[in-house]
Amino acid sequence: MPFSTPLAIVIFLTIWFIALFAILPFGVRSQQEAGDVVAGTDPGAPVAPKLLAKAGWTTLASVVVFAALVVFARYFGE
Repeated sequence: MPFSTPLAIVIFLTIWFIALFAILPFGVRSQQEAGDVVAGTDPGAPVAPKLLAKAGWTTLASVVVFAALVVFARYFGE
């Protein structure tokens, strides 16, 4: 591993949060688009955000990106 353990954790978490914010908008339908606006809520609120599934996809994407970074740092780093 070309990084110390604390640095690797920080890098992975940074990648994870960036990926999360990139993945969050996929597949979101607002209440207005679905035609089912609940009284007292914003019409732009998501109907079913599927956060657990998105966390899984985020983790998978982060593992792939982190592994590529480790390989890159291992073979092309100083």
